[in-house]
Amino acid sequence: MPDAPLLSRLADLREQLHYHSYRYHVVEQPVITDAEYDRLLQELRDLEAAHPDLITPDSPTQRIGSEPAEKFEKVRHPSPILSLSNAFNYDDIYDWLERIGKVDERALTGDFVLEPKLDGLSVVLHYRDGVFVQGASRGNGEIGEDITSNLRTINALPLRIPVTGDRRPETEKSLSSVIRPPSYLVVRGEAFFPLDAFTALNARLAAAGEKTYVNPRNTASGTLRQLDPALTASRPLTLLIYQIVTAEGDIPATQWETLQYLRALGFPVPEASRHPSLESILPELEKWAGRRASLNYEIDGMVIKINSHALFNDLGVVGKDPRGATAYKFPSAEVSTALLDIGVNVGRTGVLTPYAILDPVEIGGVTVRQATLHNFDFIEEKDIRIGDRVLIKRAGEVIPYVIGPLQGARTGTEEPYVPPQICPSCGEAVSQIPGEVAWYCINPACPAQLVRNLEHFVSRGTLEIVGLGIKIVEQLVEAHLLDDPADLYALKKEDLLTLEGFAEKKADNLLEAIAASRSQPLPRFLNALGIRGVGEVMAADITRHYPDLDQLAAATLEDLTQIEGIGPNIAQAIVDWFARPVNRALLEKFRARGMWPIAEARPQPMGSQPLAGLVFVITGTLSVPRDEIKALIEAHGGKVTGSVSKGTDYLVAGDAAGSKLAKAAELAVKVMGEDELRGLVSAG
Repeated sequence: MPDAPLLSRLADLREQLHYHSYRYHVVEQPVITDAEYDRLLQELRDLEAAHPDLITPDSPTQRIGSEPAEKFEKVRHPSPILSLSNAFNYDDIYDWLERIGKVDERALTGDFVLEPKLDGLSVVLHYRDGVFVQGASRGNGEIGEDITSNLRTINALPLRIPVTGDRRPETEKSLSSVIRPPSYLVVRGEAFFPLDAFTALNARLAAAGEKTYVNPRNTASGTLRQLDPALTASRPLTLLIYQIVTAEGDIPATQWETLQYLRALGFPVPEASRHPSLESILPELEKWAGRRASLNYEIDGMVIKINSHALFNDLGVVGKDPRGATAYKFPSAEVSTALLDIGVNVGRTGVLTPYAILDPVEIGGVTVRQATLHNFDFIEEKDIRIGDRVLIKRAGEVIPYVIGPLQGARTGTEEPYVPPQICPSCGEAVSQIPGEVAWYCINPACPAQLVRNLEHFVSRGTLEIVGLGIKIVEQLVEAHLLDDPADLYALKKEDLLTLEGFAEKKADNLLEAIAASRSQPLPRFLNALGIRGVGEVMAADITRHYPDLDQLAAATLEDLTQIEGIGPNIAQAIVDWFARPVNRALLEKFRARGMWPIAEARPQPMGSQPLAGLVFVITGTLSVPRDEIKALIEAHGGKVTGSVSKGTDYLVAGDAAGSKLAKAAELAVKVMGEDELRGLVSAG
């Protein structure tokens, strides 16, 4: 057994180093010199080298402590890591408040927290008993990549919480002395490059004759996805934490208190402000817009959040966006350049989309060569001509698009644009659906559509066939091995070995990935089929009502419009898709090849569902997550809302039901438990 003085010294050194790292990288107010810090760190290294069995995972020496990985493992987040809706002007902000006020009127009188919208890589950090144990990227919001070793190299990330140290000011000591982290805590934040560090990195690379990077955000993302943590450690990333994803134990009841709590634990948190109304937020938006250029990190807007966590949660989610927050996006950069030509893309649903081919120009650190022109009507309305000098903009700092021509710069040599009358991919005539702006190629054998349909079919949000990217899809189509997505399930190894770049291992890996896709659930398969208007969220909603494609194929326009969120246009698109002989043949081909997923739930047909027409509110702690109870209700025809009102039929209440139970009593709304709900469903 090691002696007590050794253990005490090791603990003391780790505590001091954690604290001084926090002072330097988080507070940016060091209280010792770099040389003093280095001496403490070296003493710790020497002691651990002599006693390797005493090294702990949270030791400061372990920030770079693992070998390069072969790949990143997947991590399922404990709850969805959501995105945000956008507001581009003050009217959008007021519209957001009006919308959520209709869902829950408390939003109209609540207070708000304003935080900068950081332009980096979203990360999720896990702590057990105060020790950092895992870190992941956001991924698709449900599943991310395990980048623990890389995140561990970021000095601003506390390896143990709360951060303590005997040399702290008394105010800090008293604050964290009452802070005890939950036994399990998951937080969310943003990892990014400070702008001065990014500039210095590019200067070093240029001096060494190496390739430099275009912008800090992509560089931060690429850095955290390096398989070698040592390379990540060589790049000075930092991070800010702004959300508690989940915790076992008591946590603050408001966002403002959450930021103070996170800061007290030792996390770096963004600068934020609390506001009693939207009116008090608007001047702050102007101030932040003015400060934007002087910040040492990139932001592309400000996030407005409902302060109360209870109200935020009760407001619920739309798609992948929480109703209780919105992102105000700053006006994007605008530049002008020459329009050299207009090209046309053919999308996977046959839509012809024009795009601008530009004289290359830089916007916000990104070189732009192409930009969207929206549609052919837009070109005509704006009188955009080939050879024009056009104004372009990056919407949300990401997608460049043409605003319009600078007509005063015309020389008379510009040429009016004539939209194509035939598909640029297959040469067949194009048509326009009455009432729609878009023009379509309706040839189902169009090569451009086939490639893009297949690309969508195998993508991450659908069947996620790993290793089957656009280049291989093009190879398979050009080799006439794929005439439709169902042909994927008839591919043989000998077929693949005839293709350039394919050897035994690559062919085996691809066939294994295709076989694995057979287990994907029905919502993903429905999304993969590429029905116009049916995306990830819509597919999940539809399959709760129709757990089998045969049932969905038989659904009428009237049936489909009874599903919340499906309007007549999407319903008609679904009916039309299943009515086309070529699509019915495709489905039979899938069935014959063993690709026929069926949803687990098998609710009764529309019109005879036991909860049809009933409105439910869910509150309190139940035996399963609320999302499961919500899915049960919706699968059997019921509707779930966020707040109790006169229109509520039942309140499903678990333990610690709180204010909603009182509201139900006030309005004489019936209250039932989880077992009663299941009994109601069973009884029909």
